[in-house]
Amino acid sequence: MEEIIHAKNIIKSFHEGSENQRLLDGISLSVREGEFISVMGPSGSGKSTLLFALSGMDRIDSGSVSFCGSNLSACTENQLADLRRTQMGFVFQQPTLLKNLNILDNIILPSLRDKKKDVSRITEKARSLMKETGIGELEDRDISRASGGQLQRAGICRALMNDPRILFGDEPTGALNSKSAQEIMDIFTEINAQGTAVMLVTHDARIAARTERVLFLCDGRIVREAHFPKYTGKDMEQRMEKIMELMKEAGI
Repeated sequence: MEEIIHAKNIIKSFHEGSENQRLLDGISLSVREGEFISVMGPSGSGKSTLLFALSGMDRIDSGSVSFCGSNLSACTENQLADLRRTQMGFVFQQPTLLKNLNILDNIILPSLRDKKKDVSRITEKARSLMKETGIGELEDRDISRASGGQLQRAGICRALMNDPRILFGDEPTGALNSKSAQEIMDIFTEINAQGTAVMLVTHDARIAARTERVLFLCDGRIVREAHFPKYTGKDMEQRMEKIMELMKEAGI
């Protein structure tokens, strides 16, 4: 599989006055096309910081991150914005949707920045994604009249509008009940099966057990790693046991 992301010895620190806290401490990793990865660790371990560093949302202090051959440290802010808009998708714990727009308009809004794209085709794609994610009947609904799970599905649709090479999720199921969380994971699994790499930050072992590669972070370092076959729904307990065992070994 083609390598999408290559990170080498990345270091990121937080500076405030005389305080200097290292958030990422020499992390190296690769993400290949079609991988399904989760990142686990205690609060403050560097999970979200790693996600932001790999996507160019945060500048690193040293080391290197290459995305599809582009050195992110050498990119301008405009170039980084273009990369994120055209080749990456993002889903966060709380969908950032505009209250004055209905769900369909929220989904298509970022894609309207590309003047070369036809609005009717953008709208058609959004409707197709909404249907695939189970919210096809909600296009005219105000976001105040939608559930958390429905809004998260809208956020996923928006993230997929430009056919990204990789979808990043920062605690995308963290605000959902267990049923909605598993439904969202079904969507991520289908997205991954279609060839899109998926990388999720999560604190939930049941969510991580649905992925094929689990990275365990502690104090800004990858301290353990687990590999699983594609999830079939039949070995959840065994996968969770392995994850819990590695978390215990790592002191997480």
